[in-house]
Formats: sequence, structure tokens, C-alpha cells
Amino acid sequence: MVTQRRLASELGIALGLVNAYLKRCVNKGLIKVQQIPSRRYAYYLTPKGFAEKSRLTASYLVYSFDFFRQARASCEDALHVATQMNWQNIALMGRSDLAEIAIICALDQPVRIVALVDDGAASENFAGVPVVKDIASIMGRCDGVLISDITATQEAYEAAVEAVGTSRVLIPNILRQAVKQFTHNGEGEP
Repeated sequence: MVTQRRLASELGIALGLVNAYLKRCVNKGLIKVQQIPSRRYAYYLTPKGFAEKSRLTASYLVYSFDFFRQARASCEDALHVATQMNWQNIALMGRSDLAEIAIICALDQPVRIVALVDDGAASENFAGVPVVKDIASIMGRCDGVLISDITATQEAYEAAVEAVGTSRVLIPNILRQAVKQFTHNGEGEP
């Protein structure tokens, strides 16, 4: 039997993160949970998903933990740069898992995330951060923008640059390959 604590230790991640991902797998129907004596839980693959989904579950967890580690380091680095630039308030550009990770990382930094920019906003909050439809609505409240859109990264970058200028936009390292930086005349930079 593998415990959550042992899994966390072997993967080099926090116990709470293992718990969160196990809950995510339960919600996706990949595993089922039953309580056993003394505040313990047993996790079982459903009959439907035993063969294929067990392989997919393992692959998904490895990918997710890898992404989390890279994203966390990338966000911490970007927030550190923001701190060095004496930024106190920043906005995130794009709702995603990366935005959620940036919000968590910011809890340990002197930089405060004042808003998440999402033009398709269906809610007023995301992980405790106010959501706004456009960057213009927060112009006076933030020192810069951190790109957190993982599906339309280039578009998010270009919109942020147009709104606040290149010097006030940070791109986490994990997204750097997705962005072909451009100058105001539209030509790419090396």
C-alpha cells in the first residue's frame, strides 16, 4: 500500500498537492475512494478504467507534477524580477492553471496580485483575485503585468504590451517559447 505521504516524498512535492491531485482524479472518475478504519482512505480504480485509465492516470500525474514544478519555479522567478523592479501590484493576463500557481507563489512575495485580466470572464473572482475584462480598467492600480495565459500566450502578450508597454510585461520562463516578442512596429525581436 502506498500512502499519500510516501507518494509526496517520492515525487518531491507537498502532501497537500498529492491530496489535491487525488481529489481531482476522483472528480474525473479515474479513481474511487473509500474510508477505511482510523481516518484512512483507500483509492481504487473503477472497473471501467482499470486498464487504460490506470496508464493515463499515471501519465497525467507525472505530467501535472512536472508542470507544477516548472510553473512554480517560473512564477517565483518572474515575481522575484517584479520585486527587483520595485513593483508592488501586478495583474495576471489570462485565466489558467499557471495563473492559479502564480497567485499561490505571490503569497510568499512582497508583490501583490490585484487582478486577473480575462476578456471572457464568467465570474468576478478567481482564486480570491478580482477578475476584470480588460487591462484598461486597472491601469492605475498595477505596476506591471505577468502573462499567465497558456492557450493564447502570444495574443495575451501583445495585448499587455499594447496596454502597458514592453518594460511592464513579464513572461514566466515556462511560456517564453510560446511568445515571439515583437516591437511596436510589429516586427519580431531576436
